[in-house]
Amino acid sequence: MSLAGCGGRATTHHKPGTTHEEAGGSSGTLLPARDESGHRLREVPAATAPTVRVEVRPDTEGGWNVHLTVERFRFTPDSTGGAALPGRGHARLLADGRETARLYGTWGYVPPGVRTLTVRLHADDHTVWAVAGAPVQATVRLDGTPAASTPPSSAPPSTPPSATGTATATTAPPTPQPSETGRTVTLTITGKTVQPPPDRIELKKGERLTLRVTGDRADTLHVHGYDRELPLSPGVPATLTLTADRTGLFEVETHDSGLLLTQLVVR
Repeated sequence: MSLAGCGGRATTHHKPGTTHEEAGGSSGTLLPARDESGHRLREVPAATAPTVRVEVRPDTEGGWNVHLTVERFRFTPDSTGGAALPGRGHARLLADGRETARLYGTWGYVPPGVRTLTVRLHADDHTVWAVAGAPVQATVRLDGTPAASTPPSSAPPSTPPSATGTATATTAPPTPQPSETGRTVTLTITGKTVQPPPDRIELKKGERLTLRVTGDRADTLHVHGYDRELPLSPGVPATLTLTADRTGLFEVETHDSGLLLTQLVVR
């Protein structure tokens, strides 16, 4: 999903010797504190600050599908690298304390083996939105137990505790019987070509479907009618699992390239 700010892409020009993180944004106060990855914190009042909640659901291949719910915030991939404007930016995933991916929409994926996931909100200039000196983020343990909002006291002084965000986790269910596993469809995108060619997938209401998609460019998959999205990275298989609980005809396409990948027919 691509949402550009009014007037197009925000400017990235700044004085020589000054990074884009330190260039003057139009929102909040730039703090001297930095997060674990070295990003400066940008303080905003709690009343107007964005918030994030994260839910993780087990994937059929052992990883986790990540869903974000944000308030007073929207994802603006077309403005990344520009000025810090109120309520805009992207999210970053930290797996076991290490930054692993950016999200430009509400859905993401975490591979097997990760124990703790933190989702943190960043402005377009890559600074971290913060309240009371702490990042706007949510943390969850992938064993189904919500993680504490404050890290251990041994954490470096430059790494403030989490101030905003909630998290929930759904633990992996027992291995399903074959009749419960649903169906898996594998799609490959090369340029403007989709393999296998776009067709209709017939599903019964309540049936589970897993889409495993590999593309050759960064994009976002969108399942219309179900409002499900999945970020795609070049050459990296991405997986989305859904339960077909709505009847009708639903298109599955990519946002940026505008490709029709398949259609779901749910009866």
